[in-house]
Amino acid sequence: MTPAPIALSCGEPAGIGPELAEAAWSELGESLPFFWIGDPAHLPGTVPSVVIDSPAQAAKAAAQGLPVLALSMPGPRVPGVAQAAHAPGVVAAIETGVRLAQDGSAGGVCTLPIHKKALADGAGFAFPGHTEFLAHLAGVDEVVMMLASDRLRVVPVTIHIALAEVPRVLTADLLEKRIRITHRALVERFGIAAPRLAVAGLNPHAGEGGRMGHEEETLIAPVLDRLRAVGMDLRGPLPADTMFHERARAGYDAALCMYHDQALIPIKTLDFDRGVNVTLGLPFIRTSPDHGTAFDIAGRGVANPTSTIEALRMAWRMAGGKA
Repeated sequence: MTPAPIALSCGEPAGIGPELAEAAWSELGESLPFFWIGDPAHLPGTVPSVVIDSPAQAAKAAAQGLPVLALSMPGPRVPGVAQAAHAPGVVAAIETGVRLAQDGSAGGVCTLPIHKKALADGAGFAFPGHTEFLAHLAGVDEVVMMLASDRLRVVPVTIHIALAEVPRVLTADLLEKRIRITHRALVERFGIAAPRLAVAGLNPHAGEGGRMGHEEETLIAPVLDRLRAVGMDLRGPLPADTMFHERARAGYDAALCMYHDQALIPIKTLDFDRGVNVTLGLPFIRTSPDHGTAFDIAGRGVANPTSTIEALRMAWRMAGGKA
C-alpha cells in the first residue's frame, strides 16, 4: 500500500527553506509525493507550483509542479531578513503538518528550519526548538533526537548543554529512556526486528577500568546489564574513539553517545550533506534536514538541497514507501 504524501512545513520564510522545497521537487518530482505548507507568494518561482486543497491531491499535482497547501502570511518574503509578522504562519504550518500526520492524511512531517527568535518575537514561541514543540503538540514527555544517514545512525543521550554539565545531567534513568525509545523506534519505524545498539562510554577509553573516570562502571554498565536481561542486544560501554570506523559500524544499527559532539562529529564527518534529523518517540514520523536557516545565502539559489531531499526520502521510507 502506498503511504500518504509527506507534509513539508515551510520553516522560516526568510531562510533557504522556500528554495529547498522547490529544489526537492525538481529532484523528486512525482517519484516521492510530498506537499509544501506555506504561503505560495514566498516561493522563489524557479519551478511551477500547484495549489492543492488537501494532501490527497498531492500525488497527482506533483506531475505538474510543487504541490502547495496554501497558508497565507502577511507581507512578502525578504531573503535574509526574518519578520516577526510571519511567525504565526510558520507555527501554523508546523501545527497543520502535525495534524495531518496524526489523522493519517500525511505519511509524516518533514520540517524546514525555523528561526526561534523570530517565532518568540512574533508568536510568543517559548519552546527551545522544533523538537520540543512537536512533543508538546503530540502530548508526549520523552523524545529522542537521532541523526541518521545510510552510513550511520547516532543518538546523543544529552544534547544542547555545556560539556561541564554532562556528568550531572547524565543519569541512569535518562540513559535507559533513551535506549528504550531508540530500540523501539528501530523496530517500529526502521523495520529492524532485533536492533543492535552500541553505547559509548563517557570518558576517554571508556574510563579504562576507573583510571579515567567511574561513570562507565557505576552508571552506564548497570543500565546496559539491566536491559540485556530483558533481551536487548547492547554493546558497551565502548571507547568512543574506536566506535566509528567502517568495520566497527558494521556491528551495530545505531550508536548512543553520551554528549552532543561525541555523536555529531562522526556523522558530520562521514556524511555531512546527507545527515537527517529524526525525532524518535513521537506518534508520527518526523524528519528534518540537519542545518539551519542559512540567512547568509538565502535568495541566492546556491543552497544545497541534499539534506532536505534525504529527509523527505527517509520520512517516505519510514512511512512504508520505496525511495
